[in-house]
Amino acid sequence: MAAALDLAATVGMTLAADAFGVPRASLYRVRQPQPAAAPPAPRPAPPRALTAAERQAVLDVLHNERFVDLAPKAVYATLLDEQVYLCSWRTMYRVLETAAEVKERRNQRRHPAYTKPELLATGPNQVWSWDITKLRGPVKWTYYYLYVILDIFSRYVVGWMVAESESGTLAERLIEATCEKQGIASGQLTIHADRGTSMTSKSVALLMADLGVTRTHSRPHVSDDNPYSEAQFKTLKYHPSFPGRFGSVQDARAFCQGFFPWYNTDHHHDALGLLTPEAVHYGRVEAILEQRRAILAAAYAAHPERFVRKPPEPLAPPTAAWINQPAPAALTEAQH
Repeated sequence: MAAALDLAATVGMTLAADAFGVPRASLYRVRQPQPAAAPPAPRPAPPRALTAAERQAVLDVLHNERFVDLAPKAVYATLLDEQVYLCSWRTMYRVLETAAEVKERRNQRRHPAYTKPELLATGPNQVWSWDITKLRGPVKWTYYYLYVILDIFSRYVVGWMVAESESGTLAERLIEATCEKQGIASGQLTIHADRGTSMTSKSVALLMADLGVTRTHSRPHVSDDNPYSEAQFKTLKYHPSFPGRFGSVQDARAFCQGFFPWYNTDHHHDALGLLTPEAVHYGRVEAILEQRRAILAAAYAAHPERFVRKPPEPLAPPTAAWINQPAPAALTEAQH
């Protein structure tokens, strides 16, 4: 539009408008802008409105200790019974809205803002996840409690225990024994759990502090902050040999003594490139992948026509395991 005005100064409005394909009225309007509209006049207060002093009196009554726990309707009714009328209960709501007090006016406990845990493991024994699940006993309302500690990078179950109760003391024993078995050094490990009573118990917190282990917790009522333990429990309970009920705590322990060796050493995990948790945890990945490459190369050499796009390659496990991986933009900023 500025170029059209510059041309109009030389050849006139009509020729400039035709040259640029714009209406002449638009050029005139741009050249002679309209004055800014005056701000609207303030709305006069209705004659029926409460005065500032009356509105303050209503707020003072609503803030009174007698009425701080009551809704405006109840305050209105109480005042009427005491032969006092300040305004209607609808006006009380309007007065509260003007004062930004249409909310819970009592002094209540405020829950803290919980931070989303973001944990990264690039190798074994960096981040463990642990949880407790119930195993049904022989009769209704009878349960046994399975404690499982899982390495999130290798999916290797580093420790487990079946007990007849859930307690922080039992969890403390399991964590201490598992850290000793895996040779965990101070400052090496983070252990993540949800907010169950055993996970947040004082005895467990003190033990982790003594061991130099960092502890993190899921946010309240957030089911996907502890995904690795939940997925492992699903594998356990959907296994064909998993019974509906256990006859005794000894039966539950006997089942787990067979299941967890299978899970660690024989279960080819989809998320690990069809490797076993034990192979990833104890660093045998490259040897196994080299053997698989040789077998696939021989299969390709024998029948290349069966592989349409390219020679087959074995699946490789991921190089990192995240709990709540941040968005790519946030990850880039953190790296810089």
